[in-house]
Amino acid sequence: MRLPPGGSDRRVLGAVVDDQTRCIHYHSALDVIAIKFACCGEYYPCHLCHAEAAGHAAQTWPVSEQSELAVLCGVCQGELSVTEYLGVDGCPRCGAAFNPGCRLHSHLYFEPAG
Repeated sequence: MRLPPGGSDRRVLGAVVDDQTRCIHYHSALDVIAIKFACCGEYYPCHLCHAEAAGHAAQTWPVSEQSELAVLCGVCQGELSVTEYLGVDGCPRCGAAFNPGCRLHSHLYFEPAG
């Protein structure tokens, strides 16, 4: 478990390897987000970290709850709603770029709209 710098209480669980929420599974320069899982309300860097550490099956964020703050920027520690995150390529607060490959896994975290 890592606590983000700056005294925040937003802990990130799983195999976190640095203070910008990179993990043993995804650790490129652009892998700087953690996702709060709908099933437990805990932040993990990725679906694999959750599967290995949570002890329960993951649940996706329903479309009706995607206004919830559920994505943590590992660079500035700002939280984004699911809807906000799905509409950007980087953090609107600090400008950090997000990994575009994460879109390939969005169905593991967020119920698709429509």
